[in-house]
Amino acid sequence: MALRTSSSKPARQPSFARRMILMLSGVAVIFGGVFAVKAIMGKATNDFFDNMPQPPVEVSTFEARSERWSGTAEAVGTLVADNGTDVTTEAGGVVQQIAFESGQAVRKGDLLVQLNTANEQAQLKALDTAARLAITQRDRWRELGDQKLVSRSEVDERIADAATTQAQADAQRALIAQKTIRAPFDGVLGIRQVNLGQYINPGDPIVGLLALDPIHVDFTLPEQRMNEVAIGAPVRLEVDAHPGQAFEAKVTAVEPSVDANTRNFKVRATLANPAGVLRPGTFGRIGFDLGQSRELVVVPQTAVSFNPYGNSVYVVVEAPKQAGAEPAPEGMPQATHVVKQRFVTTGPTRGDLVGITDGLKPGEVVVTSGLLRLRNDAGVTINNKVQPAAQAKPEPENR
Repeated sequence: MALRTSSSKPARQPSFARRMILMLSGVAVIFGGVFAVKAIMGKATNDFFDNMPQPPVEVSTFEARSERWSGTAEAVGTLVADNGTDVTTEAGGVVQQIAFESGQAVRKGDLLVQLNTANEQAQLKALDTAARLAITQRDRWRELGDQKLVSRSEVDERIADAATTQAQADAQRALIAQKTIRAPFDGVLGIRQVNLGQYINPGDPIVGLLALDPIHVDFTLPEQRMNEVAIGAPVRLEVDAHPGQAFEAKVTAVEPSVDANTRNFKVRATLANPAGVLRPGTFGRIGFDLGQSRELVVVPQTAVSFNPYGNSVYVVVEAPKQAGAEPAPEGMPQATHVVKQRFVTTGPTRGDLVGITDGLKPGEVVVTSGLLRLRNDAGVTINNKVQPAAQAKPEPENR
């Protein structure tokens, strides 16, 4: 009996790898669709904002002008007295007389303080008596020496004794003079620092003395200006004690060396001060011309954007008229001008103004306010009712 075999086989189940591939493909399709939709929506949003009409920026403007500026330099300095010292004594003693008042003007040689010299005066009398006796004996022994009655050595001894006693008397007179304190130069005294009956030691300050006419102002300049300052150059000085008043001085000394720490050198200018209105220690602002002048295009400093990569201004031009351009939406003002950003080279400053050495021509109009809201080709409207300061010599208002 023949056996029959069946040729049919059971169906194979999908493998794990195939199921995983199908699942990842589905996830990729889903996320891809999400990202595609998001990209389309983002592009539509960007296109909307890019094409959305921007309201014009209200700005103030300034017409650049040409001015001839001379080269100037500025510095700060300190006023210094021509002579100044604390009057003191070389010898100690008790104050017997005070011959001045605090703040008094004195002349060279005027008596200021007299110390007690009673003991020194008595010693001087004794020394003067001994000196006269020694001189008499010297002259007598010279006569005897001429007559060959005494030896030459004895005559020389008498001469030496006379010279010694005379020197001792002179030394005593010098000591007395040291206790008579006089003004060493013309000037104005400060506040008295001693009292009657007080014992003062050598070197103790008695009173300050300053010579105020002439007076000096010392200031420093960077080493780059070493060859721009010459003896005799005029200098303008301003001090806070006399606002609005400028004093004329002349350079009288230039330090020949440059400070290695600061790379600056010191300059001294001198000016007359007969009324004593300028006082040592006062802070002063110094300005002087360098003797050079040139034409510059001048604009307010508020018109310049100062940046590390370069300074720039926004130049105002007429808004171009485009055919078929849509009018501004209702309630939005129409831009009358547009701005072009332009890089410029700035030069010296003077007050609220700055000089432009390259990049701008006289007559061109630049924006002076609202720069932070601008971009290249931005539309603007001009409102010059309120203008920023543009003065060469600004002065603050008292409010």
